[in-house]
Amino acid sequence: MRDYKRFLKEKAYINGEWVLESNGATFEVRNPFDNSKIAEVPDLGREETKEAISAAQVALEDWKNETAEYRAKLLKKLFNLQLEFADELAYILTLEQGKPLTEALGEIKYGASFIEWFSEEARRTYGETIPTNAKNRRILTIKQPVGVVAAITPWNFPNAMITRKIAPALAAGCTVVVKPAESTPLSALAIGILAEMAGIPKGVINIITTNRPIEVGQELTSNPIIKKISFTGSTHVGKILMKQCANSVKKVSMELGGNAPFIVFDDADINTAVEGVIASKFRNSGQTCVCTNRIFVHDSIYDEFTYKLSKEVTKMKVGNGVEKDTVIGPLINESAVNFLSDLVEDASTKGAEVIVGGSLDKEKGNFFPPTILGNVNEEMDVFNKEIFGSIAPLIRFSKEEEVIAMANNTPYGLASYFFSKDYARIWRVSEALDYGMVGVNTGKISTTVAPFGGVKESGIGREGSKYGIEEYLEIKYICVGGL
Repeated sequence: MRDYKRFLKEKAYINGEWVLESNGATFEVRNPFDNSKIAEVPDLGREETKEAISAAQVALEDWKNETAEYRAKLLKKLFNLQLEFADELAYILTLEQGKPLTEALGEIKYGASFIEWFSEEARRTYGETIPTNAKNRRILTIKQPVGVVAAITPWNFPNAMITRKIAPALAAGCTVVVKPAESTPLSALAIGILAEMAGIPKGVINIITTNRPIEVGQELTSNPIIKKISFTGSTHVGKILMKQCANSVKKVSMELGGNAPFIVFDDADINTAVEGVIASKFRNSGQTCVCTNRIFVHDSIYDEFTYKLSKEVTKMKVGNGVEKDTVIGPLINESAVNFLSDLVEDASTKGAEVIVGGSLDKEKGNFFPPTILGNVNEEMDVFNKEIFGSIAPLIRFSKEEEVIAMANNTPYGLASYFFSKDYARIWRVSEALDYGMVGVNTGKISTTVAPFGGVKESGIGREGSKYGIEEYLEIKYICVGGL
């Protein structure tokens, strides 16, 4: 491991300067593995947030008028730097977030892929000419940046959720104010260091560290300079932000909660389906919005599938993310552990069978064992709530129509998965599932080149792919007369 400490910053980043809170207020960043202190960062409030917004507004004038080629080249430098120092960034990510180091390194590379993709998309924000309605007129459209953007990001992917937002924003010609999660600000600050190294002008990227998210959030949503809010987090908080944005009619992108179904039909390859569940359910200790939440297994293969899944889950090593071979790292905090414990208790009292795991060792910090619950039904909290942890609930079904109805019985609509060899069924079920994303015979769907986002109460808008940059652009119609 090279010296990761050169990227471990304990100051916020505003207008190209590394700054402290005006009165010296700070808060601690702790390692979820053992709750040890990693760093202490500024606890910024409303006034510093206003400064960051003003800096972004000033920087916007030059940045939006630069050529797409200029912005693309700087983003490509940022991409190369993120890959060059991927090991250091991954180590910091594991320290503050807890995920195994191999997963953290994968996130750094995944995050970098958005920077690379949108460095290329910067050159492709094409306008159009439209057939005219009159001989002496011409109609055309151009695309322009929305303006200053606020990016509010979560703790579960503290690098990739930032790059997925700032890369298209910068490519489009916007400037940004980033508010990372209180638990994981260090990965965001490391991106600020890389931005400096890449030569991105001051004020284009600003990073607010705060332990006062409500105060800072209110400033971001109420300040008229901010033209767009991009948020990844819970549906509850997303609804609050949308209400606050309504007063100034800001554009919003919301990537919110999920309750992903994973359906294993009777004609599925069981071994492949088990691999798919492992990939989807237990990545990042189950702390992702696209994680499998409910596993529906056809009654005819339920016993065989349960046996094979249990065999694989019992092999998972639980421990410190920086230790070799760790598969399940700590949860983000004690509250997350208690939430999972409550889900297991509720399910058990309502008739679920604890097949693997389920017990809580209070002496091991923020850990919860990988758990499989059998015979889960719709009355249990684990069926209806977003788990965000390493619990795999199994539900029996016998008919296709029945399982689609159960899978869709949720206000959420982010990710969904199913396994089948029947091509007619693949089309039917893909179209019937009320979700923004469907994985067929795979538990891994996230990629830079595909649109990421949900329907219903799982959000608004799409990130990644060619559609991602559109979220940061306005279409201007120009009518030229007198010809």
